[in-house]
Amino acid sequence: MSHDGGGMDAIAAQQPTNNTSAIGAHVPNAKASRAVSQPVDSHSVSRRLQSELMSLMTRGDPGISAFPDGDNILTWVGTINGSKGTVYEGMSYKLMLKFPTDYPFKPPQVKFETACFHPNVDQYGNICLDILQDKWSSAYDVRTILLSIQSLLGEPNNDSPMNSYAAALWSNQEEFRKANCKRYRDAGGVTTVTK
Repeated sequence: MSHDGGGMDAIAAQQPTNNTSAIGAHVPNAKASRAVSQPVDSHSVSRRLQSELMSLMTRGDPGISAFPDGDNILTWVGTINGSKGTVYEGMSYKLMLKFPTDYPFKPPQVKFETACFHPNVDQYGNICLDILQDKWSSAYDVRTILLSIQSLLGEPNNDSPMNSYAAALWSNQEEFRKANCKRYRDAGGVTTVTK
C-alpha cells in the first residue's frame, strides 16, 4: 500500500539536500556501507531532531506544526490542518511521531491520534504512505512528513485503501464530506469552517 501522488515528489524536491553519504565519507570504502547501516549515536539523532524542530518553526508552513512531547526528543506531537478546498478544510488532526534510534536512516512511526476518516488511514490511525515505508529517504524530515500527510488528505491513493468504505465514498465528495464531518464530530473534533 503506497501513496504515489505527484505531490510527494514535488514536496521532496523542495527539501534541502541532506546527503547522508557524507557521514561515512571519511571512512575507508570497505567500512562506509557498514557505518551507515549501524545505529546512529543518540547525540547525533538528538542534534538532527533539534535542527529539524528549528527548521520547522522558522519555515512557518501553514497548517502544520510539531514539537517534542515533553523531554523525550524521540516522541513528537504533530498537528495538521486540512487544506483549503478539500473535504478536510477547517479540521485539525493530532498525530504522534515516534523516531527510531537509527533515525534518519529509518522512518519514524506516525499515527493519527485524532480519528481520521480517510481511504489511506485505518481505524487505529495507521497511515499508508510510501515515504513512511519503502520510499523513505534519510533526506526527508519532519516537515516533509507533515506536508506529505497534509497532501495525502486531499489526494488519497484509492488503489490500495486501508479503509475501503472511505475509498468507495471518495468519488462522491458531498457524501464523503458528510460522513467525514460526522465521524470527526463524533470523535470530539471541532471544525473551524462550516460547510
